[in-house]
Amino acid sequence: MSEPVVLKEINDDGIATVTLNRPEVFNGYNEELLTDLAAGLEEIEADESIRAVIIRGAGKHFSAGADVNWFKVLAAASDAEKKRAADLSTGVMRKLFTLAKPTIALVQNACFGGGVGYVAGCDIAIASEDAKFAITEVRVGITPAPILPQVISAIGMRQARRYTLTAETFDVHEAKKIGLIHEICPVGGLDEAVEPVIDAILKSAPGAVRDTKNLINDIGTSAITDDLADRLASISAGGRNTPEGLEGFSAFLEKRTPNWYKSE
Repeated sequence: MSEPVVLKEINDDGIATVTLNRPEVFNGYNEELLTDLAAGLEEIEADESIRAVIIRGAGKHFSAGADVNWFKVLAAASDAEKKRAADLSTGVMRKLFTLAKPTIALVQNACFGGGVGYVAGCDIAIASEDAKFAITEVRVGITPAPILPQVISAIGMRQARRYTLTAETFDVHEAKKIGLIHEICPVGGLDEAVEPVIDAILKSAPGAVRDTKNLINDIGTSAITDDLADRLASISAGGRNTPEGLEGFSAFLEKRTPNWYKSE
């Protein structure tokens, strides 16, 4: 029997640790992972004994975003199936962003594409010195629609414009400078670095913490309504059928330069 693709543990202090558990593909998400993650977050939100949630990735990397093998399947899927998949990814990112519990991302090594969405969607983010980030979707001809509200909330429109339009890779120090992460720790030091953050949360009244987060979400400029979530999913699903989406994905799979870049 294979190991679950999402692991969930709850300690005696009510701290839930959710681990993305597909290290063989750098914790890339597919339908199974997103479905299990959605279910896990729903269970966590309903459990009043849980005080905070840690999101982390198994193995060497945090998350490389979407699993390319899932994208291959979606490339041949119907429009309705593409939209259903986009609804799933958009909904999971939205759920993490609005979860009525404090959330903390612990990031090591690669954090790309939708992986940045996890980090931006958490309330607090700590990364080790080896972490590197990129919002890569435009390189394969699609938009990062499912994670844009979270990214804009975390780093602001000015920085979002740069890093979503260029898909540049940036290091942990730049990530802290632009507001994507809060704290940098030595490689291998994530567990130690998160301890004082957890202690600070445990010192705070659970109801007040919940109400404060809900109020921030209500009055913040990046509130995700049902209509916005549907629009984001539609953009994401439709992007795979555009000429650029088809060319970008083909170029990625064939390890060649896409036709919009004229290299010498």
